[in-house]
Amino acid sequence: MPHDRGDPMPLSGFLEIDVHNMTRAQAIAAIDARLRRVNASVYRLRVIHGYRGGTVLRDAVRSHYKGHPKVLRIEIGLNPGETDLILREL
Repeated sequence: MPHDRGDPMPLSGFLEIDVHNMTRAQAIAAIDARLRRVNASVYRLRVIHGYRGGTVLRDAVRSHYKGHPKVLRIEIGLNPGETDLILREL
């Protein structure tokens, strides 16, 4: 189940973080903090960055986490307001 609160990590291995009302710097800091806290059960972090207000956050997320040591790959889905950071294969 998607998750974006300070409670314990979910058992499903899937997390969500909503950054679409943040600045670029705030969004990167929030995502970095979440990546530092994930445990081995987490395989996917869905970043909700939105797209109607422009593509600054989307582009920042996709460029910053391309090649990040904890991110295996980036998946772009059908929703243009989301980017999935794949942390490990299932």
